[in-house]
Order: sequence, then structure tokens, then C-alpha cells
Amino acid sequence: KWFGVQASSRLPGTLAEVRALLAHPAFDLRNPNKVRALIGGFCHGNHVRFHAADGSGYAFAAEQVIVLDPINAQVAARLARAFDRWRKFDAGRQAHARAALTRIRDTPALSKDTYEVVSRALA
Repeated sequence: KWFGVQASSRLPGTLAEVRALLAHPAFDLRNPNKVRALIGGFCHGNHVRFHAADGSGYAFAAEQVIVLDPINAQVAARLARAFDRWRKFDAGRQAHARAALTRIRDTPALSKDTYEVVSRALA
């Protein structure tokens, strides 16, 4: 719950804090519950910072999906679902989201689960 609270903060430095928490001793990228709490909490639960106009939230999500995919493809695919409604946003955010989705899609050896979610979002 603590990771989730940190990830949902609307304060300006939240993304930097989430990045720092990836190295926290209590965080384990191989533990799906902790990934959902911290990374999922940011991407699915922090609309202010995930949808930042500069695209930093989208870039972070793409990085994490790419890192998670070989570890746990199902968790990575679920995280990629944060991009499902990217076409409903302004042109700038759409461009950033499309770039992030394309980056994920073009990752070599991407799992079938993640590829399906990302391809559907880009279609």
C-alpha cells in the first residue's frame, strides 16, 4: 500500500520519486503485487503525472513494460493497457503515447501478450 500511495501522489516530483523507489530494498520487480502497486499505481492511478504534457509518464511506462516483459509478460501486458485511451487526448499527448507504444511494439522478442495489447492500441 505504501508504494501505491507514493505512486499516486500529484506532487511535481512524483515520477522522480517512483523511479527512485524502483531501487528501494522492499521493491522487487519479480513480485507482481509490488509492480502493480508502484508502477501500476503510477500508470493506472495517477492521471495527472502519467499523462504529463511532456510525455515523461508515457516514456516511463514504455521503459517498464519493456523491462517487465521478459520477467512477467502478463504483468507487462496489463501495464501496457494504461495506453488504451491515448487517442482521446490532445495532439501532443497522442504523439508521445504513439511513440511510447511504437517503442514497445518494436522491442525484439516481445511476448505475444504484450504485443497483442500494444498492437490493438496502435490499430
